[in-house]
Amino acid sequence: MANELIINTRPHETRVALVENGVAVELYIERKTGQELMGNIYCGRVARVLPGMQAAFVDIGRDRTAFLYVSDVHKDIMDLEQMMLQDGIDNGDDVSSRSSDGTGAEPIKEISFNIEDLLHEGQDIMVQVSKEPIGTKGARLTSYISLPGRHLVLMPTVNHIGVSRRIEDQDERERLRSIIQDIRPDESGFIVRTVSEGADKDKLKSEMDFMLKLWADIKGRMEKTSSPGLLYQDLTVSLRAVRDLFTREVDRLIIDSQEEYEHIMKFIETFAPTLRYSVELDDGTDPIFDTYGIEMEISRALENKIWLKSGGYIVIELTEALAAIDVNTGSYVGKRNLEETILKTNLEAVKEIAYQLRLRNIGGLIVIDFIDMEKMDNRERVFMALKEVLSKDKAKTHILRMSELGLIEMTRKRTRENLNRLLSETCLYCEGRGTIKSKRTICYEIFRDLERESSPPTEHDGSIYVRVNPEIDTVLKEEEQQSIMELEKRTNRRIIIIAHKNFHMEQYEITL
Repeated sequence: MANELIINTRPHETRVALVENGVAVELYIERKTGQELMGNIYCGRVARVLPGMQAAFVDIGRDRTAFLYVSDVHKDIMDLEQMMLQDGIDNGDDVSSRSSDGTGAEPIKEISFNIEDLLHEGQDIMVQVSKEPIGTKGARLTSYISLPGRHLVLMPTVNHIGVSRRIEDQDERERLRSIIQDIRPDESGFIVRTVSEGADKDKLKSEMDFMLKLWADIKGRMEKTSSPGLLYQDLTVSLRAVRDLFTREVDRLIIDSQEEYEHIMKFIETFAPTLRYSVELDDGTDPIFDTYGIEMEISRALENKIWLKSGGYIVIELTEALAAIDVNTGSYVGKRNLEETILKTNLEAVKEIAYQLRLRNIGGLIVIDFIDMEKMDNRERVFMALKEVLSKDKAKTHILRMSELGLIEMTRKRTRENLNRLLSETCLYCEGRGTIKSKRTICYEIFRDLERESSPPTEHDGSIYVRVNPEIDTVLKEEEQQSIMELEKRTNRRIIIIAHKNFHMEQYEITL
């Protein structure tokens, strides 16, 4: 089956799903909350230096300060060499840098410096958000700036050329490296992205010139600014999806908004004109995520228990420190013996676990409790199967072998909130022992149901009555009034919200 990018855009929310073989494997949601920080570049001012943690709090002009570790502070090579000459230090250590896989750069083993030697309170520094605020933690920053394009990633603070590991042909890797070496300015770094495979020199040069001009503009803003604030904002989630996910493996992109369709086509005409024939505007009456079965997958991703086809199931529990995943045989009894039944359940669970990690964007420390197996060979089979399926995951993972207790410990790189935290909030009824859907999520479900329930608009359509919990009534009337007005225009009907004090938070009724 074809691989597709499905984009659902509304004034209040944009959702992007990467569909592989008919199944949504990755989901990106952006809400107009002003909290979308990943990739943004700021003029930051050091608010506090913490020698004991080798980190600093940095004011970036937002309500909450961000966090900068000493390893993420860029040390200018010339300054280091001058400092070493003054201090009589032999310049024999490796101060080169390496790149991460297509997303930025970080230092290799550098000379050890303390945070207090590099930063002081009140100092202005250019920083980029490398990790979104998660829970009570503020955004994580880096001063190793990276600017992703479609074919290249510019790393202006390091002198390095990298080629995506996903380009496996050695001759092609050398060809691309040679082109970048020939056309790049001195002391600038670039990573060649996977989509560049087969690209000619003129195309790479054109994008490089654009990115260098963008970087010059950012530096100019930094020089003129006198207070902490935004210098550069990354693309919207739909344009990031085109830039990062619309590759040769994706056959087509389908979007349900005329306005966003035009933005995407303009972007594609500039950076990837050959893809314009693969973009489609969906003008159907049914919500696009319903059409492709994605809405059902999102609802399933909010559940703790996921059933396997064999009758077994896995349970996913998220805590503050880690994610715990438990595998159970459930109603599966097998055909031959207990060990075979357990092995088949564990192998089936491996695929579902890898899928759920991607879809839910679960990161950090993850502990998987597989069903105990007596044979060492079977444990190794499960470990290798998990390692293989996770090799397709774009997020970096590190997996330890299965212990005698049947546990596998692993980490998965976390840069943004997982799906459960994004779509849910602490339950008011159980005082935090569980979760319910957030008020905003319920509002948006109501909007989608209103689109489903409304017949094609006519000149004489009447009103639509929506009965909701009083808390939802408040959000709809105060925070989502603009969205309701947009929906009234779309359905050509007046929408009347009625509070019902006996309704559960997630309960609502729509009457035409």
